[in-house]
Amino acid sequence: MARRLRAVLLIPVIVALVLGGVRVKNSVDTWQAADDAVRVAELVQAANKYASDAINERDVAVIPLLKGERTAAAVVQARRTTDEDAKAFDRAVDRMPQNSGLLRRVGLVRAGEKQLPTVRANAFTSRLSGVQTEESYHLVQHPLMEISNELGFGSNNQASFGRTLYAISLTQAAESLIRSIGTHLLAEDRGTLAPGELDTQLASFRSYAYLEKVALQEYAGAGTADDMARLRKALAAAGTRGEQQRADATAKAKATGRSYVAPPDLDKMTSEIAAGRTTAQLAAEGITPESFFAASTLGFDAYRSIEVHLTDTALAGTRDIADDARRDAVINAVLVLASVLVAFLLAAWVARTMSRRMRRLTASAIEIAGQRLPALITRLSRAVPGQVDSRVAPIPITSTDEIGEVARAFDHVHREAVRLAAEQALLRGNINTIFTNLSRRNQSLIERQLALITDLEDHETDPDQLENLFRLDHLATRVRRNGENLLVLGGEKPAHQWDRPLPLIDVIRAASSEVEQYERITFSGVPEAEIHGRAVTDLVHLLAELLENATSFSSPHSEVRVTAAHLPDGRIMLEIHDRGIGLPAEDFAVINRKLANPPTVDADISQHMGLFVVGRLAGRHGIRVQLRPGGEQSGTTSLVMLPDTITYRTSAEEPDAETLALAAVKEASSRRSVSAASFATQDAPVGSDGFHGYEAWTDRRADTPPPPPPPSHDEEFRKPRAKGARSRRHARRAPRQEGGADVSRSAPPWGTVE
Repeated sequence: MARRLRAVLLIPVIVALVLGGVRVKNSVDTWQAADDAVRVAELVQAANKYASDAINERDVAVIPLLKGERTAAAVVQARRTTDEDAKAFDRAVDRMPQNSGLLRRVGLVRAGEKQLPTVRANAFTSRLSGVQTEESYHLVQHPLMEISNELGFGSNNQASFGRTLYAISLTQAAESLIRSIGTHLLAEDRGTLAPGELDTQLASFRSYAYLEKVALQEYAGAGTADDMARLRKALAAAGTRGEQQRADATAKAKATGRSYVAPPDLDKMTSEIAAGRTTAQLAAEGITPESFFAASTLGFDAYRSIEVHLTDTALAGTRDIADDARRDAVINAVLVLASVLVAFLLAAWVARTMSRRMRRLTASAIEIAGQRLPALITRLSRAVPGQVDSRVAPIPITSTDEIGEVARAFDHVHREAVRLAAEQALLRGNINTIFTNLSRRNQSLIERQLALITDLEDHETDPDQLENLFRLDHLATRVRRNGENLLVLGGEKPAHQWDRPLPLIDVIRAASSEVEQYERITFSGVPEAEIHGRAVTDLVHLLAELLENATSFSSPHSEVRVTAAHLPDGRIMLEIHDRGIGLPAEDFAVINRKLANPPTVDADISQHMGLFVVGRLAGRHGIRVQLRPGGEQSGTTSLVMLPDTITYRTSAEEPDAETLALAAVKEASSRRSVSAASFATQDAPVGSDGFHGYEAWTDRRADTPPPPPPPSHDEEFRKPRAKGARSRRHARRAPRQEGGADVSRSAPPWGTVE
């Protein structure tokens, strides 16, 4: 019950644990995704810096490389910066999430990087002319720029965020190409160009100028108002710095006495160059390689600042989201674990409380059903019902829940059971009272009848008439014993007790005198022992029932032998052997069980009154009675174990030969044959009942005649009497009670016992 209750209470805990686990898993997944986004943002940041420095390397190297200064400090420094950015990018790649999109984009970057050494070696040479050199850096820059599309975790529109960063990167790249190609056009000797190459350069210049405008429009469409405001602010700052640079250059030229033509703004310079004007015409307007590079660099730096801001913002945002996700995951895990732990402890407490009360209820119910109620019923059946406390102690459960209601219901059932038991006990008491009253009324009449019959016997001389009186005397005696049986059924004890110890032989004689066919009863080996006065009357009654049963269910021409012997432990074993019809083996177990534990008085008792009476009388004095199959071909042996509490052993008594022989048989019982042991095990109850190992039917073989009994004081009792002899009547009357009731009267045979 406790396990099932815990299982029932554990189900919601498990459900809560599963749901909490799902929530914790979602938090952990969010944390992991945010952490991945942080590493992606770090990768994008490194990629954009790598891309910006790579194209800046190209732009810075235009003039030195056109002059043939391939180891110029500006070129070396620009390439070193690019290489350092490549290493930083490699470290970011090692930390990035291993998803297919990023791996594909990094693969494109690796393919472009493989071409970078060749591009550097062939830049602005016959192997890689002008525009080819400038556009070849696209192999590295463009894949790096496209990684920006992986940004956007935590934003409202991931595609929009990546699109914005990609647009500003594209704008920066277009500005870089404009700067590189424009510087190239202004610094290179156009007379050395191959036919059509100038047109190609001008076409590319115009295309990238147009691409810059398209990229700005894309940025405006993808970016927010803040993004546009930030871009305008950066471009305004670049314009301010450009004007400042022009003013400084003018002042410096004036101070040195050189002529200086201030260049127009960047848009004007770009349109003039795109128009295909010669370098001399452009120089006359102040458009030189240096002024154009400086003006274009301001725009390049403005776009780069926006790009850096976006990557830094993305990185900071993803880090904030990752920190929040980490905190949420930890908080959710702690809350879920704490909640589940509290729920589990609460469920365990509830289950323990309920199971403890259920165990208490179960234990109380078992105690009531197995001990308290049977004990109370036993007390009610053995005592006066009104004198027995029949109050019911409630089950010690005071809760008002279902368990408490079951406890109260069981208390109600208990009280009803006790009430019914009390009513039944009262009814049995009333029946016992009826038995007692009827028996006592009949007893007085039967005593008067016996006294009249005895008086007639004393004055009768006709043997035939005396024989009839004897028969009438026996019938009256049996009727009186029926009345005494009713007293036993009613729980009454003899009204008068024997006032002194009586020899065992006299007790046996008194019992046999109560039997109609007393002349068939023979005695042998009865030890010199005395029976306590309080047990004499009941023992005479008990033996009379056994003897009556033995004579009634055996051949009228056979003897019923009575033997007795002292056992080594001080008890006395009486044996009554007959050669009757016997009983099936299973009936012996039933009879012996009823003898040991007499059942409650019911209708079945009337069919086995002698069995019940013997059990009741034996229980009063601790006497043990058992029936066993006879040792011969048929018959039954009744064993009566007299405890040492009701027997006296005379000081001059010596063990006789039969007692010694019995002890020898008991000592040799372990050496009996296997067949005899098997038979005894099957028929005799097993246990320390005083009879175990003592097999009366093995005292002598069936084909061996009984040994001649030794001369004793019961010789006269065993001799056949002449019909009509008056001594016969006196033998049947012996012994009479002294100071009490006549112990020679007993009950009728058992009827259906055998």
